[in-house]
Amino acid sequence: MYYLSRVEVDVQNRAKIKDLTHLGAYHNWVEQSFPKEIATGERHRHLWRLDILGGKKYLLIMSQSKPDPNLLLKYGVAGTVVTKSYDAFLDKIHDGQIMRFRLTANPTHKITKPGERHGKDLPHVTVVQQEKWLLDRAEKSGFQLVKQVDVDDSNEMETLAFKVVSRDWPMLHRNPGHGVRLSRVTFEGLLRVEDAKTFKQLLVKGIGREKAFGMGMMTVIPEA
Repeated sequence: MYYLSRVEVDVQNRAKIKDLTHLGAYHNWVEQSFPKEIATGERHRHLWRLDILGGKKYLLIMSQSKPDPNLLLKYGVAGTVVTKSYDAFLDKIHDGQIMRFRLTANPTHKITKPGERHGKDLPHVTVVQQEKWLLDRAEKSGFQLVKQVDVDDSNEMETLAFKVVSRDWPMLHRNPGHGVRLSRVTFEGLLRVEDAKTFKQLLVKGIGREKAFGMGMMTVIPEA
């Protein structure tokens, strides 16, 4: 089973959220919200991301078990914790379906110098590179980005109906005293489901790197 949870981050209470200074702190908040997994030692990957909706900041989590609502409220606004089963929604997804999507990801590419065995993952830094990163992963992730026809001075031009809506470089402290900045990019647009089984795995498993730190989570809403 899979669950989608949401809580509004209490940004007005500075004393309450003073610890949330980097992505690792949010990661700890998410992980500590699953005490049963900690107790049994059966830890699952939890996809999560931060969204700004209606001027309010929310934490979204995709998980295989329900988070503890009291622990999820640690940095949240009282009365805003919501957890719903995601399975019924997944069951309704089918090939050919058009869906509006939102994805926050960490687009990277690998550079391997002569003599190196593994190479190094580096972030894509331009919008063009970041859009191509998503285009290159669409087919193997079970979807295609939808094309639309734009009319300008009687000329018709096909363009893809998606765009980068935000880009930033949030801080992550992997070790005390050692911080790095990660490239965080949010895409929005329209897609068509090509392989429902593969696409459902994307929704619950994520895409790209740094999934533990708020990247890789896609959410979708069917187009009417």
